[in-house]
Amino acid sequence: MKYNNRPQAILLLKDGTIFYGKSIGIEGTTFGEVAFNTGTTGYQEIFTDPSYFGQIMVTTNAHIGNYGVNSDEVESNGVKISGLVCKNFSFNYSRDNASESLFDYLQKQNLIVISDVDTRALVSYIRDNGAMNAIISTDGTAIEALKEKLKHAPEMNGLELASKVSTKEPYFFGNKEAKFKISALDLGIKTNILRNLAARDCYIKVFPYNAGFDELKSFEPDGYFLSNGPGDPEPLHNAQEVAKEILQENKPLFGICLGHQVIALANGISTYKMFNGHRGINHPVKNLITGKGEITSQNHGFAVVKEELDQHPELELTHQHLNDGTVAGMRMKNKNCFSVQYHPEASPGPHDSSYLFDQFIENIKSSKN
Repeated sequence: MKYNNRPQAILLLKDGTIFYGKSIGIEGTTFGEVAFNTGTTGYQEIFTDPSYFGQIMVTTNAHIGNYGVNSDEVESNGVKISGLVCKNFSFNYSRDNASESLFDYLQKQNLIVISDVDTRALVSYIRDNGAMNAIISTDGTAIEALKEKLKHAPEMNGLELASKVSTKEPYFFGNKEAKFKISALDLGIKTNILRNLAARDCYIKVFPYNAGFDELKSFEPDGYFLSNGPGDPEPLHNAQEVAKEILQENKPLFGICLGHQVIALANGISTYKMFNGHRGINHPVKNLITGKGEITSQNHGFAVVKEELDQHPELELTHQHLNDGTVAGMRMKNKNCFSVQYHPEASPGPHDSSYLFDQFIENIKSSKN
């Protein structure tokens, strides 16, 4: 097989720690914040999720590529991760409806991949030492040269990345004759979010991250949506201003992930960069309103400050992460607005939280009565 005797590759962490592996045959060097995902399936959706832009993805699942790729299972117009680190990379695949191998797909996108890495040791190290910048190289670049390049890599804290993944021009999704109209601010929106809204009889107009409130309002929507996305929410001043104006109008507003953080900032509540973040499809969350537990899909490295939320007179905590007690959802007491930190569209992941889209539609119906 032509992929035997693959050359050595290297992963260099900012603190100088080195992990070795093998190239899958795509040469180059790339940098980003190293992060790990604990999902056991859905690698294609993960790689194309705009929320991962700027990150080197470490997969804890031992086998990557074994079921190929399918053109219907993408969450954006291409791969969004900066690089991939895995244990076993499968060049062959065994799924009837796969359109091509993962290798062929990644080669077209020129994604740098290292396999044969001790990912259990790497993930354990990241858990203990926190998410940090890293560089991966498959082209034989000297370690000292890689260290020099890594010095100039931007830190995720304070980094605005929504502009890198947002649409450049507005576009429509769904049936034009649908019952409800939604204006969505694209901070890095996943396609499956749009599918979920369209399946609930919504016609969505998706706007660029820097669109103003007047642009979103001109669609005459029944409700507004603030999407997921990558990077630090704090620099997104336009999105925060849009959220404030939507709240003043008081039409239904739903925020997911980065959009959730933007709503918090619009209400004067701070966000912070987490030590590791939450990335996977098995995160336990408790709905404090119903008392029910949910297994959720999550992908975020920033969170809302719970102490400030608890003290805010107009907001209340609705969902809490059961592993670490962080804010997983909130709603406004005096406005038609709620948001969650996780991904109810769950692609990949469980469907425990899909009811949140139904809740959004119910809020729209109530506001129209």
